[in-house]
Amino acid sequence: MKPPAQHSSVVSRVLHVLTCVARAGRPIGAKQIAAGVDAPLSTVYRHLAALKEWGLLQEHAQSGLFEPGPTGVQLAWGFDQNSLLINHSREALAELMHRTGESVGLMVPLDDQVVCLSMVETEQPLRCSFTRGRGHPLTRGASAKALLAFLPAGRAEALIAAQVGDAATAEALRTQLVDIREKRYAISANEVDDGIWGVSAPLISDAGRLEGTITLMAPLGRLAGRELEIARLTRATADRISVRL
Repeated sequence: MKPPAQHSSVVSRVLHVLTCVARAGRPIGAKQIAAGVDAPLSTVYRHLAALKEWGLLQEHAQSGLFEPGPTGVQLAWGFDQNSLLINHSREALAELMHRTGESVGLMVPLDDQVVCLSMVETEQPLRCSFTRGRGHPLTRGASAKALLAFLPAGRAEALIAAQVGDAATAEALRTQLVDIREKRYAISANEVDDGIWGVSAPLISDAGRLEGTITLMAPLGRLAGRELEIARLTRATADRISVRL
């Protein structure tokens, strides 16, 4: 997570603390937060106190660890009710799930991660780490690569440099991104979860802005040679949603 610039306001530093807790995915201690945001522990405690007062964070009485607070529920409800991206994609995602019988998610890029905004889940079994609100690196898996391929070139290169340490792997990823831009979808298998295949297609507005991606996920053993058909259906669904953005 990129820290605020040195000249940033106190508000930015408080929000950096809040984001650190939100992305941890589990209760987290003040010392770990201070290390994550590169700030003195005393300063972090002041920020934590303000966030607790507004209900954005809460502290376990016994463990002293911090986690998102109840105000986050109100924020999530308001987001679900008012997000144009979610509202414009909801029916199309449900239709794709029913046509394929597989789970479909709506993903967006957030800083250095791909984050799941919503999921339309199949009743069939699926063991996948993508759940609503959870983030993953922006360089691994179909969702990440479908986003990375359509991000501004400078930002994409910075992410590759930060998240891919091996030069040969980084170059192979760049080659994949060229192919993804041509096909307008990305495919991966076993990259995020073992035994899981995914296809992801970008959502691009009329203004040419990347808004997110839709991703279909399925166990490899359940595809039965339907990979190309499902990839085309996913891309077609993404194109339909993109027209509305």
